[in-house]
Amino acid sequence: MDSTNTSLPHRNELAEVLEYVVKQATDYLRNLDNRPVRSQKAEEAAAAFNASLPEEGGGAASTLRSLIEKGLDAAVHSAGPNFFHFVVGGTTPAALGADWITSLLDQMAYAWVASPLAVQLELVSLSWLRDLFRLSASWAGIMTTGATMANFVGLAAARQWWGEQHGTNVAEQGLAGLPKIPVLTSGYIHASAIKALAMLGIGRSAVQTFSADTSGRLDLKGMEAALSRLDGSSAMIIGNAGEVNAGEFDPIGPLADLAEKYGAWLHVDGAFGLFARVSPRTAHLTEGVERAHSVTVDGHKWLNVPYDCGFGFVSDPAVLGRAFAYTAAYLPDPDDPHPNMGSLGPESSRRARSLAVWATLCAYGRQGYRTMVEQHLMLAQRMAQLVDEAPDLERLAHVPLNIVCFRYNPGGFSDGDLDQLNRRLGEAILKDGRVYAGTTLYKNQVALRPAIVNWRTTESDVDLFIEVVRELGAKLSQEFKNEKNKDATI
Repeated sequence: MDSTNTSLPHRNELAEVLEYVVKQATDYLRNLDNRPVRSQKAEEAAAAFNASLPEEGGGAASTLRSLIEKGLDAAVHSAGPNFFHFVVGGTTPAALGADWITSLLDQMAYAWVASPLAVQLELVSLSWLRDLFRLSASWAGIMTTGATMANFVGLAAARQWWGEQHGTNVAEQGLAGLPKIPVLTSGYIHASAIKALAMLGIGRSAVQTFSADTSGRLDLKGMEAALSRLDGSSAMIIGNAGEVNAGEFDPIGPLADLAEKYGAWLHVDGAFGLFARVSPRTAHLTEGVERAHSVTVDGHKWLNVPYDCGFGFVSDPAVLGRAFAYTAAYLPDPDDPHPNMGSLGPESSRRARSLAVWATLCAYGRQGYRTMVEQHLMLAQRMAQLVDEAPDLERLAHVPLNIVCFRYNPGGFSDGDLDQLNRRLGEAILKDGRVYAGTTLYKNQVALRPAIVNWRTTESDVDLFIEVVRELGAKLSQEFKNEKNKDATI
């Protein structure tokens, strides 16, 4: 291959590329704690990449310099300590190093024959996670892209089980001719679970929510009454361990009781809330999870591994295998004694996420993650205290875990005006970029919902978040008052 032709990749590029990337990464990580989460030039910087496909490439080194020089201002620096949006963690040093090795080795994590390393580390990591979350060692597990596909895994197993209750292998024959699958849950259900139900052909309209109030809190009696009306027909129950607005939990133990009493499948969405099991302080919130039939959790949340990563666990390995059976003449035989992970989940093309997961668990262990969770619990309580002490902030929910739900309320505004003011505040926080958190709707009130889940976050970061909210809120409230007064004089 002609090493002078920049339109072709060549080995001579590697040394310069690696040297440059390592230097840039070192500088970036050194300054990450003090970097604004988003540059105020982000829109302009992103637009700078709009261009036609080049006829001749500029080579690796030149291209990567352009990516760094133009791209950093367009990126959201979510790996840093002041990102409180979407319940997304950072990346531990061990996970970051292993993720670089993942790209270096470029393993196919579908089957043992493709990478004994990737598959073995996935099996070991899943075993360690079952131990960490106190799930049975007999359960099957699979790594996914995140909570949506982890929910897909658990609910696909539930669909397979439900079909078999009706004498049908739905993975082979589909759902045609079968009755609608009843899916019962609280108002805490996450959009990813509903999306998974849609992809599985069960349908969004199959979901029946039982809420005792406008927060979405479970109406357990209402759910049991609905189950009793099914006359013995099987159903799915979705329990929610850590909802996204205030970190609330469904009562998983009583849901497990209902599942046993009425012969239902209990699926628990524990995207970040499952980590409550890691600390004795919060383990009671997830009591009964071990009695579920399927459980999901995200890796790129509290485990702090690179985006994207999730895990699906199912109590019956055989039903998972039937749901995702995958064969072809060129693929390993289904009876291969070595595990083929692509036959236990939706993805056949699978990145070796297991390297980063194994590395972070090996590096920090059970005690490291317990300490991290408990530090974040403490920081969440600190933020809640700062909100309670501020005369212009109003906390809207208690703080069972790591999310603080509150709004800016300086007094003198109607509920409708407060909603408008807090929407503007959410937009202003994202545009300002020093810290990062968006708005939600909680009990029909527009609110902020910062989540503390990054290993880098400290007390000073929590303090800065509250300072920025109050600073921007004061400015916006005065502007809002001026607008209202101007309108009143017209």
